[in-house]
Amino acid sequence: MKYGITAATGHFGQVAVKELVGLVGADNVVAIVRNLEKAKQLLSDDIEIRQGDYDDKNSLVSAFEGLDKVLFISSQPGGKIIRLEQHTNVVDALKETKVDFVAYTSFPHADQAKSALASDHTATEKLIVESGIKHSFLRNNWYLENEAGFLNGEDIVYAAGDGKVGWALEREYAEGAVKVLVSDETKDVYEFAGASRSYADLAKAVGEVYGKEIAVTNVASDDYKAGLEKAGLDENTIGFILMIQDLIKQGELTEETSDLVDVLGDVLGHELKALPEAIKEVIGR
Repeated sequence: MKYGITAATGHFGQVAVKELVGLVGADNVVAIVRNLEKAKQLLSDDIEIRQGDYDDKNSLVSAFEGLDKVLFISSQPGGKIIRLEQHTNVVDALKETKVDFVAYTSFPHADQAKSALASDHTATEKLIVESGIKHSFLRNNWYLENEAGFLNGEDIVYAAGDGKVGWALEREYAEGAVKVLVSDETKDVYEFAGASRSYADLAKAVGEVYGKEIAVTNVASDDYKAGLEKAGLDENTIGFILMIQDLIKQGELTEETSDLVDVLGDVLGHELKALPEAIKEVIGR
């Protein structure tokens, strides 16, 4: 069985490659990357590295040749071609090379999510279904690393109301993805998430780490925007942050699922890190 991982030089990809090698051995793992020189610096020498650029379908066809299963890590928006076109290239290449199975990192409840952030993922899931390739959609909730600005021991000001988030470490999502990739029996959809927690819960956990009470204040979106402007953030960044806060406020990241815990406990033998310990891991990097 030959396994491939796309976007293997990103943090998610690097963790996935390492975990996969530990489960199936380096001889059975192929790292697919855009930049070969960068990959040689970041990945172990015993791993086969192939060049595959989401912008170039032909390069992906070459990269996927002979692979049985592929972990398709979604790209970041804002490239020289739009993300959905990139993802279409990947799916077309998977079909052309007759890959047996693909695990795709998607968005929480992508089939019904209202956020603009979900649209590319919704469309990509549809492409994969229509391709006929056996698949699992890994609908990752939210990386704790996304909240790094709230983990510095300072009081927390936010604009997400009573919304909750299924925070977990990025590496935990990557470990879960690899477990699905190597499994003989899989589900079509995994709603991967940690326990749903509010910003008040996050503040309590941060306080445990720093040994002090962290005040937490919810403000109106306009007031939050004004604070971000005062901090000197550019318009695009402010818009993205406000979009995320609204997403949380609307409950789109509230999740009650044991999928990630079940997957990690099954083969890898551990549960998710407790939130204070996970915070320590993030701030310790």
